[in-house]
Amino acid sequence: MRLMPRLTLCLLAALAAAPVLADQRPDAVPVPPSGVLGISNNAMLGPEFWIKQLVQPDRVLAGIDAVGAQNAKLLKVDASMHDLHGVPANVDRAMVTGWINDLSQYPKRPLFDDKGQPVPDSLRAQLTDALALDAVPAQQTSRYGMIVQRAALRTYPTDTRVFTSKDDTDIDRFQETAEFPGTPVLIAHTSRDGRWLFVVSERYAAWTHRDNVAEGSAMDVLTYGTRLPQRVVTGGTIHTVFTPEQPAVSQLQLDMGVAVPVLSDHPADQPVNGQSPYASYVVDLPIRQADGKLAFSPALIQRNADTQDNYLPLTEANIIRQAFKFLGERYGWGHDYDGRDCSGFVSDVFRSMGVQMPRNTSKQAISPGLTHQAFGDKDSHDARLKAAMALQVGDLVYIPGHVMMVIGKLDGAPYVIHDTGGMSYRDGKGGMRHVKLNEVSVTPLLPLMYDDKHTYVDRMTSIVRVHP
Repeated sequence: MRLMPRLTLCLLAALAAAPVLADQRPDAVPVPPSGVLGISNNAMLGPEFWIKQLVQPDRVLAGIDAVGAQNAKLLKVDASMHDLHGVPANVDRAMVTGWINDLSQYPKRPLFDDKGQPVPDSLRAQLTDALALDAVPAQQTSRYGMIVQRAALRTYPTDTRVFTSKDDTDIDRFQETAEFPGTPVLIAHTSRDGRWLFVVSERYAAWTHRDNVAEGSAMDVLTYGTRLPQRVVTGGTIHTVFTPEQPAVSQLQLDMGVAVPVLSDHPADQPVNGQSPYASYVVDLPIRQADGKLAFSPALIQRNADTQDNYLPLTEANIIRQAFKFLGERYGWGHDYDGRDCSGFVSDVFRSMGVQMPRNTSKQAISPGLTHQAFGDKDSHDARLKAAMALQVGDLVYIPGHVMMVIGKLDGAPYVIHDTGGMSYRDGKGGMRHVKLNEVSVTPLLPLMYDDKHTYVDRMTSIVRVHP
């Protein structure tokens, strides 16, 4: 098992009014009042606009067995993933300190607080001490836990937010990602003050608040996700029903792709947390007891909430519909703001169809467990453009620090949906126009500009086809 590197920055998207096709004029791409190039009508902001253009939108691209085989391969061959079932009975100091040191690296750039003031140099020493690396034992018995609420995973055991810009407080450099209720973790270490745990999940390893984790047996933790029947969250987010009787499972946020077991044998006439279950599904959720140990509690998910009894079939129509459920959601670096960033967005969408992916763009783009076409300095613009014109729905396009999902073509040119901070494009008069987005957005691909001289196509590092 090896620690996944820190999240790469989902760069601000840039658009340019370069030709959509080789002979198209720069001013031929419509620019609406919003400034979002290429979006000429509101119908383009709905999934059915794109689905109706497909020849076989409901054709299954990969069945359950094929998806399962790919997930198993990913866990085996991708060094950024962690197979918790393969953790030895005891872990040694070198393994634990290796995980922590790989992650907890202090930024080299000057840091600022949320008021734009420089962060004192003393913070580095404070945080280094908080790691308590001297307290890591030579050998320790492997301990397991389960995430009980949407949990931020941090670079250091601290809630301190730091930024590399005085006037941009969206990207907290100590924010890594988030894990969702029911996620199994290995509990590897405790911070100096005892308030934080260093945990290893299947896709990440980082610090989280102790209160986010309930410690349990390997059996309870590792088999929770296999219990049937299940409800799979297919909406962007849903919440359990409010209950004052059991606050731990009241209005609990469950994000797309989360699967929770259903208590199908619960008596239909017996209340759950003071409420009849007849209009809801009774699910079994993990809770943290006062002593920190794992227990389970029944909770209700309304029947009209966006869930299914299994993962959705992997089809072009489902890829588009699931992606559009996040349209307009605020950009959240490292799953901050109860949202997600570019790589979190695409992985959450595919998880609702049972497909697992590495967490970060840097690992997704090169994963040996996924089919990818890599590009380097020797690849010409024409070769890159040819590849871009051959993109299919669901393909993922990577540039340094960013990923976009293809949703189809318009007038022969590919369009994408992506979680992005903003975009820029040439205004047809030689100038560059910048538009702030900070949300999940639909844009054309070919006009995207990486900088003043390079289009996104020119900076493509990889195209990933997620389905086998």
